[in-house]
This record gives sequence, C-alpha cells and structure tokens, in this order.
Amino acid sequence: MGFNNIGLPGLVLIVIVVLVLFGRGKIAGLMGEVGKGITSFKKGVSEGKKELEDGAEQAKDVTPKEKATGT
Repeated sequence: MGFNNIGLPGLVLIVIVVLVLFGRGKIAGLMGEVGKGITSFKKGVSEGKKELEDGAEQAKDVTPKEKATGT
C-alpha cells in the first residue's frame, strides 16, 4: 500500500490523530518555530549571496603585468 491512495478522508483522520496526541498548543508552537526557521534560512541564503557578490567585486587581480625575466 502506497501513500498515493490515502485521499482526503485519510488525511483528515491523520490530522485528527495528530491533534489528539499533541494538542493544539504544541502544534501551533511547532508551526511557529518552523516558520521562524524558514525565515532564518532565507535570510541566511540572501546574506550568503550578498557576501559572495561583495567578495567578487573586491577580488584583486594578481596576474603579473609582465613576465619576469630569468635571474
């Protein structure tokens, strides 16, 4: 039996069981924490992109202008 044929009644039953086991308060708190985590992740990704872009702008060209002659 796969999860493809659960259907709406099965999902409703799962939600009811989860609510009974954990209670509305714990689930609401958990969803709040998940939301904060997602927000924090998005903020971290955007800051990482900004750091990479800033680093690319400040990258210094260290290619020698002319080839050094032998000593």
